[in-house]
Amino acid sequence: MIQVFIVDDHKMVIEGLELMLAPLSNIKVIGTATSGEQAIAQIPGTTAEVVLLDINMQGINGVETCKVLKKAKPELKIVALSMHKESSLIKLMLGNGAKGYVLKNAGQEEVVKAIEAVSNGKMYLDETVNDIVLNSVANRGEKKKQSPFPSISRREKEVLQLILQEYTTQEIADKLFISFGTVETHRRNMLIKLGAKNTAGLVRIAIEYGLTGE
Repeated sequence: MIQVFIVDDHKMVIEGLELMLAPLSNIKVIGTATSGEQAIAQIPGTTAEVVLLDINMQGINGVETCKVLKKAKPELKIVALSMHKESSLIKLMLGNGAKGYVLKNAGQEEVVKAIEAVSNGKMYLDETVNDIVLNSVANRGEKKKQSPFPSISRREKEVLQLILQEYTTQEIADKLFISFGTVETHRRNMLIKLGAKNTAGLVRIAIEYGLTGE
């Protein structure tokens, strides 16, 4: 029986995955966590073989969590769960030890295939993710210079420019006519995409790679 641990900062997602996997005789969910911090504290002491890991979490994000878990327990097989489709983010997760990447709109069959595949020592990318990675490889030669990071949206660039100008979150919200929470969501997404731990790291990377330019 494959022992699975689920990590996601939305309890509804965890409960949905538990319900999805409960009827299966060869898979058992042995634990859950709602943050990267909880996962890092709990998983190394369990008998978990496969971890279903959300990427977009507050606090320690999925990329950092994956890196720490693999260092603490190298035999873990980690499957990233995300709505992000950027090829660079997919490669970032795989480069930090994940053995699978599945989009969150996947059905039971896809999730089960991923768990079984990585448990057997194989790599697993769902069909959409696989196409994204293949297209990225095929198009690599067409670009003279590629950023090592996933692309950031126009709105994220606008938020980033204002962060560089030392605007507060509320001031950014007021200036762009968006909510405080939306600004924080953009900031959190950029932290994940750029692999930064905090706003200072975000600023350093933005300046170093000129990410606010056109």
